[in-house]
Amino acid sequence: MSSTIPGNEFSLERINAMVLRYLYLVRRSWPRILELMYWPAVQLILWGFITQFFLTESSWLAQASGVLMAAVLLWDVLFRGQLGVSLAFFEELYSRNLGHLFVSPLRPYELLIALMVISLVRTLIGVGGAALLAIPLYGFSIFDLGIPLLGFFFNLLMMGWSIGLLVAALVLRYGLGAESLAWVAIFAIAPLSGIYYPISVLPQWLQGVAAFLPASHVFEGMRAVMFEHEIRLDLMWAALVLNLIYLFVGVAVFLWSFHVARQRDLLLHTGE
Repeated sequence: MSSTIPGNEFSLERINAMVLRYLYLVRRSWPRILELMYWPAVQLILWGFITQFFLTESSWLAQASGVLMAAVLLWDVLFRGQLGVSLAFFEELYSRNLGHLFVSPLRPYELLIALMVISLVRTLIGVGGAALLAIPLYGFSIFDLGIPLLGFFFNLLMMGWSIGLLVAALVLRYGLGAESLAWVAIFAIAPLSGIYYPISVLPQWLQGVAAFLPASHVFEGMRAVMFEHEIRLDLMWAALVLNLIYLFVGVAVFLWSFHVARQRDLLLHTGE
């Protein structure tokens, strides 16, 4: 009698079955398909513009002490602000807790305010710690930007909130298969935001698109403070007006998606 336990032998059929399962998950989720092509394209575009700028403006490097570190820290405000909203919301979906929350008197707009508050706290902890670490390590303090730093911070945070709310709304609509948009959405705007290079480096037609991004005005304003010692209030106001519009749209879309999800009984069944 054989001592081999049935099913213990190597099986190509079982491997094939699991591969098919994962292929079906990808096939039925357009965000996953988009993500596969997305990251290589974004890296190519972003670093292509950086390389092009450095090749044509090599003298900029000699004047750019601290500018790249300031850009990294401010970009992280936008990044952490967006993730603070979307990931906190995802945690409720992972734990299947969203429906339970709204059995209580909690209102959707109260949830939104709570998500924004926790996003602010997480961003202050994350970016604040990195900013303090840069002082002894590199002798650079982003706090030397002075009062304009507050404007840059809150404009980027508000933009992060807007994107985070739109991502959360899409996940409510399409399920957790769309959660990768939390990472995709924020980096989609990176090449157009002028984080590491001026907007003038972009092709003319892309400069027009960048003008509709609050982040592009913030980073242009940051360089004006650091290079020209000038506070560009026009850029600050342009970023604020755009942020108020986008935040209103983000809140409206989220509340609408939440209303539809509640009507379709999706709050307890949001999955892949």
